[in-house]
Amino acid sequence: MALVDVTKTCVDSIRQIAEHVDGSIVYLDAGSTESFQLMGAFPVLLDLGARAVCSLENMCSSDQVVDWNSSSDPARKVVVITSRLLSDAHRYILRCLSTHQGVCCCTIFTSISELAHSAYPDSPLGPDAFREYESLLVQDYEEFAKKCVTKTKQQEYSNLKEDMNLNSEEGWSQLTFIEGDNPHLDASPTGRDFYKDNIVEGTEDVGQKLLVSVHHFPMILCPLSPRVFVLPSEGSMAEACLSVEHADAFSPGLPPLSTGSSFDGDDTPPGATLTANFLYHLAAKMDLKMEIYSLGDLSNTVGKMLTDMSSLYDVGRRRRSAGLLLIDRTLDLLTPCCHGDSLVDRMFSSLPRREKTKYYTHIRGSESKPNNGPSSLQRASLDVHIPLVKILNDEDYQTYNFQLSESVEAFLCGWDSSNSDSQIVDLINLRNKIHNSEPLYSKLEHLNGSFVSTDNFRGTPYLEAILDRRTKDGSILVKKWLQEAIRRENLTVNVKSRPGFVTKQELQAMIKALAKSQSSLLRNKGIIQLAAATLVALDESNSSRWDAFMSAEKILSVSAGGDTSQNLASQIEDLINKSAFVKSLGQKKGKTEASKALLSFQDALLLMVTGYILAGENFPTSGPDGPFSWQEEQLLKDSVVDAILENPGVTKLKFLDGLVEELESNVNRINSEENKEVSPNQPDKDDFDDDQWGEWGDEDANDDEDSGKKDSYGNMQLKLELRDRVENLFKFLHQLSSLKRKNKPLRDGTFASESNFSGDPYASKGLLYKLLMKVMNKTDVPALEYHSSTVGRLFKSGFGRFGLGQAKPNLGDQNVIMVFIVGGINGLEVREAQEALSDSGRPDVELILGGTTLVTPDDMLDLLMGNSSYIR
Repeated sequence: MALVDVTKTCVDSIRQIAEHVDGSIVYLDAGSTESFQLMGAFPVLLDLGARAVCSLENMCSSDQVVDWNSSSDPARKVVVITSRLLSDAHRYILRCLSTHQGVCCCTIFTSISELAHSAYPDSPLGPDAFREYESLLVQDYEEFAKKCVTKTKQQEYSNLKEDMNLNSEEGWSQLTFIEGDNPHLDASPTGRDFYKDNIVEGTEDVGQKLLVSVHHFPMILCPLSPRVFVLPSEGSMAEACLSVEHADAFSPGLPPLSTGSSFDGDDTPPGATLTANFLYHLAAKMDLKMEIYSLGDLSNTVGKMLTDMSSLYDVGRRRRSAGLLLIDRTLDLLTPCCHGDSLVDRMFSSLPRREKTKYYTHIRGSESKPNNGPSSLQRASLDVHIPLVKILNDEDYQTYNFQLSESVEAFLCGWDSSNSDSQIVDLINLRNKIHNSEPLYSKLEHLNGSFVSTDNFRGTPYLEAILDRRTKDGSILVKKWLQEAIRRENLTVNVKSRPGFVTKQELQAMIKALAKSQSSLLRNKGIIQLAAATLVALDESNSSRWDAFMSAEKILSVSAGGDTSQNLASQIEDLINKSAFVKSLGQKKGKTEASKALLSFQDALLLMVTGYILAGENFPTSGPDGPFSWQEEQLLKDSVVDAILENPGVTKLKFLDGLVEELESNVNRINSEENKEVSPNQPDKDDFDDDQWGEWGDEDANDDEDSGKKDSYGNMQLKLELRDRVENLFKFLHQLSSLKRKNKPLRDGTFASESNFSGDPYASKGLLYKLLMKVMNKTDVPALEYHSSTVGRLFKSGFGRFGLGQAKPNLGDQNVIMVFIVGGINGLEVREAQEALSDSGRPDVELILGGTTLVTPDDMLDLLMGNSSYIR
């Protein structure tokens, strides 16, 4: 039987839509681009006959000029692949059609199913969502076409936004164009001819000229390896809220605490609905019949939805049996907050990410947002930028810039000679601008590399091989691959190499050698990009900070194993004071000494989160409201207040909203007063005769005194307001410290015994490792909920009274197990999951790991204390 392969399933799904892709311009939104890039699907689309693959959000009229398949006929087909709700993508789709007005066939593939569209609270579409959208899109396109015909060219450009915002009782024209949009009405000769020939004479046929079809395409996901995947960060599924704002919720990007309560109807977060629909269709595409288990309240809700869907649609189907384990992220917040020994986590934390695309979500009716909080949030992009150009020296920069300039000039010289003179003049001006402007590499240095999970070494994907590796082991493996590539290319690199060690110099030398020629660069692009990412992760500026985090977290963990909470509280206080002091010292001296501080104040806050979670597990009753005594916590509060007053510019966090500007003004005023020095030439007051000058200047002195009183009063008010904000911060920390007590699966003692073993390596593992060890050893987990099928529920409720009840199946009996963490996973958990298979003696099990997104410690800080937090 073939092994389960998520990446292969995705690529096969793309090949199944070959008839739509052939001869069309393919537009991908940001989430689909992220997905297709990781799975290496761009060559597949071109092999299927796509004329061009373009960005939906950044589309332009020149997209149809780029034709990879050398077709002389103008493009008449457009395929749009989106990871968002149709209502969110509508304005971009309509803008695309209005730009390429010669298009007569538009096929739309969305990763959101028809059922999910109708169930999503903000979607204006009903049960027959796809057919409804087809008619709405044709209606809006027809309305737009009629307006373009009846207006002059000048009016089209000046009044377009106003026209598209006119009342459209049934369509969505008001969604389409906002400030900054330009439909390029006359940019396409094909579009102009289409209007002249078809629309001017009779606009009633416009709707018939455009054929629209909408289909479900569920396999828009980001496979990090054949068995590890996450959802696209800019897709509706990853951005949908997993909790509403209430006492047991931390962030819209995390499930609420698992108190044992269930979600009813409107209270169900939209993220649960989208996740259930995605997992159902993923299992169907992979031909798996899922036995569903869950741990956590939100996972229970997702499991029930999946069971209901399976009962409706899977009757009589034969599929390979598999187990699906759903886990709430909030059952273990400590693991993603910590900096584990994972090379992949270091890479994603060190590399720059692509900027997010701003979407304008369409809301049903007149609602601006749900009463219980936002329906979506911003996730960190998975599209990392590997700065390959920075690895080259200045000489390589100049050579690259010269070759690129010559290539652009040659392209311009071969441009279509049938174009107008004005266009040729514009192209010549562009060529001159290229030669006279700043070097091109300065603008392209962030567009040089990215991860592709299908890049492989002798059949083994690079990312798959390093996902479960520690930093040192993964770096040595990358070095080995580089050496193999060097030998294969018959190159010589003069650099000292020590077995079992990796240095920045040897990695950089081998990368340069492989990238010296274009042919070698193309053949070895996969390992070159991975090695460059490793180089960035091992750079001192990044590795030192990560190592400092690991050291601090070990100290906190050891302190939490003591008899009292005093040592742990003092360690947290020391971290806060050090981070604030070094930063303040560097600012006062006007030097870059602040950069020498490996950990900033935000870093200290993240360590404080770790400390409070550890304290809640080990000292739950030390204080009246939290894990520390009143005296210990008061010292921590004072330290936080002082740190914020000293460095307000580095504390742009959610609990300080609206107060940062006042804090910065206060610091600037204090610094200006301290910098006032008496001039050496200024005469002393005693040198003047008091009788001669009398009372001159007393009015100014009184004004200064009044101003000082006002400043003192304002400073006092600011400190009081700041202390109130810090009080709210510590209430939030108290909530984090109660994870073990409030989360029912943890409170029931399922994993309590292992967490108190000091010095036991098992105790330092995350929840996923401990749970998988129990599952693989077929140990009963009372908190694990099994979602039986319709037949199973019938046996349980009806025939059970006659002794014919169905026994609860054991998840450990399955040969294929898919684990999906609702809220996100990280690289460390991938490694620990593989260790669990090895340690339990079950390497034969095919384990698939998935999550809402890939979370780094910085992402967790944003979820808990940043803009994506419910903190007040």
